Amino acid sequence: MSLEYFIAKRIHFQQGKKNVSRPAVRIATIGIALGLAVMLISVAVVIGFKTEIRNKTIGFGGHIQVSNFDNNNTFETNPIKVDKALMNKITAIDGVKHVQRFATKPGIIKTDTEFQGVVIKGIDKGFNWDFFKSNLVEGNVLDVSGATPGNQVVLSKYLANLLGLKLGDSFYTYFIQEKVRARKFKIVGIYSTNFIEYDKLFILADMRQVQALNDWSQDSFSGLEILVNDFNRIDELGDKVYDVTANKFNKEGNAYTTQTIKQLNPQIFSWLSLLDMNVWVILLLMLAVAGFNMISGLLILILERTNMIGILKSMGSTNWSVRKIFLYHSAFLIGKGMLWGNVIGLSLCAIQYFTGIIPLDPQSYYVATVPVSFNWLYILLLNLGTLVASLLMMVGPSYLITKINPAKIIRYE
Repeated sequence: MSLEYFIAKRIHFQQGKKNVSRPAVRIATIGIALGLAVMLISVAVVIGFKTEIRNKTIGFGGHIQVSNFDNNNTFETNPIKVDKALMNKITAIDGVKHVQRFATKPGIIKTDTEFQGVVIKGIDKGFNWDFFKSNLVEGNVLDVSGATPGNQVVLSKYLANLLGLKLGDSFYTYFIQEKVRARKFKIVGIYSTNFIEYDKLFILADMRQVQALNDWSQDSFSGLEILVNDFNRIDELGDKVYDVTANKFNKEGNAYTTQTIKQLNPQIFSWLSLLDMNVWVILLLMLAVAGFNMISGLLILILERTNMIGILKSMGSTNWSVRKIFLYHSAFLIGKGMLWGNVIGLSLCAIQYFTGIIPLDPQSYYVATVPVSFNWLYILLLNLGTLVASLLMMVGPSYLITKINPAKIIRYE
C-alpha cells in the first residue's frame, strides 16, 4: 500500500462530523449518485424503447424482404415465383434464421355502423408466429394446414374496437377489382402490439385466400420475409440475399428486389437514431453536473487541509505526491456515489421492468408502458466512463496544491 493511498484512506474514513467540508462532500457524493442513476435510467429506457419499436417493425415485415421490383410501393403487388430451390439457397446463408412467404391484398371491411381500409396478409404453414403469439390477447393463431382455404383471420384489438367486433364474430371484406369481390371472414384471434400504424392495417389470413383474390397460382407470392439471427448484420445479410436473387425474374420479365427493414421503413429508423443524440445530451449534462459538484468538494477539501499539505511538503513530499492523496480521496467519494447511483438507478429500472408501473399513451409512443432493457455491457461502460471522466476532472483542481507555500502555511499556523 502506497503512502498516498494510506493517507487518503485515513482522511476518507476518519472524517469528523464537525469538518467544514462534510456538507460539501455529502452534496458531491449525492450529485454523483443522482447523475449516474439518471444516466442508467436514460440508457435503459432508450435502449428498451428502440428495441420494442424495432422488434414490432420486424414482426410485421421481417428483417429482409424479397419482392417484385415493380411493386409500386403499394400492397397491391405484382407476384414473384418462389420455388424450393430459392428458399433453400436463402435459408443456407449463414446468419439467416427463417424464411417465410407472404401475399397481400388491400380491402375494405364494412360492418353495420363502420368501415375501414385494411390489408389482408396471407400466410402459410411456414409462418413464424413467435411475434404474434407474444402479442395475442384473445383466441388463437391461424391453422392454415387444412386441405381447403380457411376463412379464419387474426386481427388487432384496435380494429376490433373500431369496428365493434369481438372474438368469434364474422364480417365481410370487399376487394375493389374490375368486379367487386366480397369475402366473409371469422375472427379466431385478436392481437395488440400498440403499434397503431400497423395494428390498424394488417389482418392475417390464409395465403390461399389472397392468392385466389389476386388470381395467382400456388407458387406466386407478394414476396419473402427473411428473419436473421443478428440485427447488426442486417445490411451484410441483405447483400448476400441480393446476390442470390439478383438474376431472378418473373414471367413478365420483372426483376426481384431485396430490401432490409431499414430501407422499407427509413422514417422509423431515422427517428430511432435521433434518440441516441438525446441520450448523449443527457449523459453529458449529468456528467457535467456531477463533475462540478466533485470539483467544488475537492477544492473545499484542499482548502480545509492546507495545514496538512504544508506539513507534508515540508517533510519532502512532492506536489504530485500530495495531489495523489486528494485524487485517491476523490476516487473514494466517486466510488461511494457510483455505488448508490447503481443501487438507485438499477432498482428503479427493475421496478419498471417487472411491474410496468409507469404507463404511456400507445397512440403517441407505440408502447403501453415505459420499456426498460438491461444491457450489462452498456451499464459497465457507463460506470467505467463515469469513473474515468470524474477522476480526470479532478486532476485540474488538484493543481491548486502546487500553489500552497509550506513555509507560509506553517508560519501562519
